[in-house]
Amino acid sequence: MKKPIIIGTVLLALFVASSFAPLAAAQNPGYGGGSQSTLEEDLKLAKARLVAVQKNPHAGSGTPFLDAGGVIGASVIAGAVFGGIFVAFVWRAKQAERARRAR
Repeated sequence: MKKPIIIGTVLLALFVASSFAPLAAAQNPGYGGGSQSTLEEDLKLAKARLVAVQKNPHAGSGTPFLDAGGVIGASVIAGAVFGGIFVAFVWRAKQAERARRAR
């Protein structure tokens, strides 16, 4: 009886793990089929980034927090969508409850 549940759980865990593997490999371009760069090239790029940041201190981190594609904007949009769905379900449940009482 518990065997199908265990097998399903193991398969789900394998699917989830395999879906995150490409994302983890994308963090380092040296792995996962990206360009094979040497340590010296990576250090040159890091120094160039530091120089660019020092020349433009007003630019910030580049993360658009208030943009619709940013952290807060995406959170507000997702909250509005899922909140609207929740309100629709609650409203429909109240209508069904009133209809049951009326009978």
